[in-house]
Amino acid sequence: MIRLVPFVLASLFAIPAAQSHELRPAFLQIDEVAPEQYAVTWKVPARGDLKMALYVRFPATCRQVSEPVEGYIDTAHVSRWRVSCNGGLTSQTVSIEGLASTYTDALARIVNLDGTIQTSRISATSPEMRVAKRPTALATAGTYFLLGIEHILLGFDHLLFVLALLLLIRDLRSLLLTITAFTAAHSITLAFSALGIASAPQPPVEALIALSIMFVASEIVRSSCGNLSSRYPWLVSFLFGLLHGFGFGGALREIGLPQKDVPLALLTFNLGVETGQLVFVGAALLLVGCVGLRPVYNVSRARLLLAYFIGTVAAFWFVQRLAGFA
Repeated sequence: MIRLVPFVLASLFAIPAAQSHELRPAFLQIDEVAPEQYAVTWKVPARGDLKMALYVRFPATCRQVSEPVEGYIDTAHVSRWRVSCNGGLTSQTVSIEGLASTYTDALARIVNLDGTIQTSRISATSPEMRVAKRPTALATAGTYFLLGIEHILLGFDHLLFVLALLLLIRDLRSLLLTITAFTAAHSITLAFSALGIASAPQPPVEALIALSIMFVASEIVRSSCGNLSSRYPWLVSFLFGLLHGFGFGGALREIGLPQKDVPLALLTFNLGVETGQLVFVGAALLLVGCVGLRPVYNVSRARLLLAYFIGTVAAFWFVQRLAGFA
């Protein structure tokens, strides 16, 4: 039975790997460039020349005043055009069509002439966004908190790293210290990256994140030798946490921070990341506890097999991301 564990986990991770493009959110930017005049940027996830069938719908009071300029940038299809809306967009509804048939959501960001910014998450269950007269701090906090949770729970490489740390550590005190060190480290570089204080190019960062998972997986296999990671797992988690923070920061830079509530948005996004991480850790510990109570399972053997599985997946990601540099 224990031999089935890696294959079950492999099937779980294969689904997000196959749909990685579809899990990226679409992005709608609406900039008020003059009273009742708006510049629209619509970015839709794409694979090659194929893009998702997602469409922006403005209220009936709006009319298109320029032809869309379209093109592909990296893994997205981008369209830009202008609209004129009688009376402006305040208290009006903007919607996204097609979300119900995809695996993604959309992030909408409206920048008004007075500098206020409204950021909203649009999903298949709630495909409309009502434009607020003056966005509230509570709404901003809620949006970025949910975005943080969504980002970590869909960040399968980050979760696999956390799972590897859980397999490496044998006692609760070391586990708490290690998770705290990882949290502190990626909070630092997340803030630095999002605020533009320090940054790193995303492709190398993503490749190095995969390499960090490979390293911890190899340390699990060699943990009986009393290596550095076994003695000081908090140090390993802190050093690699700095790297993972740049990965989180890259995602947050794409989303953008509201000018009026930068500290609040940054804090709540980070809290969302931590909440999602704690949910994952709790679920993993519960699963490990349930398996440990079953005498039919050889826990040590399962741990070793999972380490090999994690290392194999991380190695595949590393090669894939290196190939993506070209």
